Amino acid sequence: MKSKLSIVLTAILASSTTLFAQGTLAKFKGGIGVTPISNVSVNATTGMVTVVSNTVRGVNPAGQLWVIADLKATVNVDGRIMVDGRGLVFSGGNSIGSGLAPAGTAFNVFATLICETAAPFTQFSTNAVPLSAEGDFRIDEVLSPLPPSSCDSPVLLIREAVGQSWFAAGIPKIGH
Repeated sequence: MKSKLSIVLTAILASSTTLFAQGTLAKFKGGIGVTPISNVSVNATTGMVTVVSNTVRGVNPAGQLWVIADLKATVNVDGRIMVDGRGLVFSGGNSIGSGLAPAGTAFNVFATLICETAAPFTQFSTNAVPLSAEGDFRIDEVLSPLPPSSCDSPVLLIREAVGQSWFAAGIPKIGH
């Protein structure tokens, strides 16, 4: 009797774990702040300097350095996305250590999920939410348009509402 009960409980647990995994499209744990420049090279012959912008899947970077202390996000197959960001602040310039623009005005941020590794890129985004002076924000929405049922190479960008440049990126949690 005990072994049959154990088998049944194991089967129920396995099926519920499978159902949960099927409901999650992508997870992100941790974040990376933006560095606006990806690469700088100097031609040894001509001395010409080439600066490459840190554009990610067609989205331009913010013009100043940013850091993020913590980011957690879950994207479900139904398009629901929950993002908790902490400490998204300038890491350079006159507003260093703050989530406020130099004039003391607040930023509004939104999340964008991109699944393709090569252009054309489809952006699945949320509405904008306020970024506190300490760089904290929360998003609990449904992506628009709805994402595909699979996302093999997910990139999650946190972007500024006005210029739509990216400030931070989520670190994908592999094997979620």
